[in-house]
Amino acid sequence: MSVADSVLDFLEKNRDRYISGEETAAYLGVSRNAVWKAVKALRQKGYDISAVTNKGYVLSHSNRIISAQGIEKHIKCGGIRVEHRDIVTSTNTVLKEMAENGEKEGLLLAASEQTAGKGRRGRSFSSNKGTGVYFSLLLRPDMNPSDALLITTCAAVAVARAVELNTGKNAQIKWVNDVYMNGRKICGILTEASFDIESGKLAYAVLGIGINIYFPENSLSEELVGIAGAVFDNDNFDGETVNKIIADTVNIFMDEYKNLTDKNYIDDYRKRSYLDGKKIYVIKSDGNREAEALGIDDNFRLHVKYSDGSEEYLSSGEVSTKVKAISHN
Repeated sequence: MSVADSVLDFLEKNRDRYISGEETAAYLGVSRNAVWKAVKALRQKGYDISAVTNKGYVLSHSNRIISAQGIEKHIKCGGIRVEHRDIVTSTNTVLKEMAENGEKEGLLLAASEQTAGKGRRGRSFSSNKGTGVYFSLLLRPDMNPSDALLITTCAAVAVARAVELNTGKNAQIKWVNDVYMNGRKICGILTEASFDIESGKLAYAVLGIGINIYFPENSLSEELVGIAGAVFDNDNFDGETVNKIIADTVNIFMDEYKNLTDKNYIDDYRKRSYLDGKKIYVIKSDGNREAEALGIDDNFRLHVKYSDGSEEYLSSGEVSTKVKAISHN
């Protein structure tokens, strides 16, 4: 760990408390000049660090930069290792490469920006710097491929709970894996897995999550207007919340992950269902069928009733509440 990273870690652990350069230097075993240079380097990277004579340095509570140190201090479950990068192609893509090279379960990779963020069915996922948080978690579950959907559905519950915990706002889940607030999508989830032919089980799974924190005015593309939302209406929010939302999502998910196949979270998933009772359009290759969403069954299938009276349990696929937005929802 560099001196700058060590200084950031110390400031994060003492956020909102002034720490003298002398105390910081003594704690890290470096010179006060090295501390000053580290603070200067962190400021150049965008960290809001104040300095007051005879008091020392303090990391502002309004600082909104995601950092491994800021996430780690809120992680409560064992075995999680946090890495942060300013920019990546996709946290899922990078973590899959690391998984193929033998990386152990529990690595959490977070990024401030993605240049090739991935959504479901090969779509791109908007991942602009400063507006959202993008992170992926490497898992090596003792699980059959048929149970892989549990990872995604559990993650949706974890995000919903974490957002509510940090904002007090209600969150819902649109089957299968989107989290909604106030009728708008604030989070997308993509789980990608590798199959082990010899064992017949998953070799690994990479759980990718993207959460819209806020949107600067007029920043949405035309195709996302009316669909995408954000956790906060503007940039007037506590910066500490950003790192904490990530950590809380992981804490909640890993607590359920220990007994994932028991589906202990299914009632929470059901009560958050955004589609229940709504008119929807089931998107099929031969056309879109109008239906009513009746609920979620014990296998997380969506129970629908079509306009002709026939019923179906959907185990995969896509649905939309807006027929004109089908190709984007």
